[in-house]
Amino acid sequence: MTARIKIDFVSDVSCPWCAVGLASLERALARLDGELEAEIHFQPFELNPDMPANGQDTVERLSRKYGLTPEQVRRNGEAITARGREVGFTFNMDKRTRTYNTFDAHRLLHWAGLEGHQLELKHALLKAYFTDGENPSDHDVLARLCVESGLDAKRAREILDSDEYAAEVRERERFYMEQGINSVPAVIMNDRHLIQGGQAPDTFERALRGVAGLQAGG
Repeated sequence: MTARIKIDFVSDVSCPWCAVGLASLERALARLDGELEAEIHFQPFELNPDMPANGQDTVERLSRKYGLTPEQVRRNGEAITARGREVGFTFNMDKRTRTYNTFDAHRLLHWAGLEGHQLELKHALLKAYFTDGENPSDHDVLARLCVESGLDAKRAREILDSDEYAAEVRERERFYMEQGINSVPAVIMNDRHLIQGGQAPDTFERALRGVAGLQAGG
């Protein structure tokens, strides 16, 4: 009998470790294919809620926010790129020159969840920013990614041109902050078990087996 598990994946589309964590989680789930069925919900978290509309230079932002030198930012980028490569995600850090506001992307992800296309849009947003160097706050980019993810273009534009789902996203953000989530990715299994950070597939697999009550190695 296939076990079932609910996963809330709290993350931001401008978070590189979230891209690593999602790719790792999906590799772990692939190993458990036939044993475990996961229902994944992407929950909003903004790393830079105060980001202006035109964004900010990424090196400048990271240097100011974390007290890093440009060389430390570069080395961190190389480490993240290597971790991404291990789990099949491509980072092109030379294209990720600016950091942007992601609130509209989260509004669209909320809608995509209602439409059954949340995973596709999440993948598209992470690839657009980290692999292709696109602006995840640009409405033309967002509308195109929605279409590529199987969503309706006209409806996407309607949402972007309004404040639809803003209250829902804010409520979800507040909820997880009140639960003590202050860094991402935060992966919550069955509303009880928390794993934080861009962990390796083996770590996720062990956790999934434990929460679902599966024997090691199947």
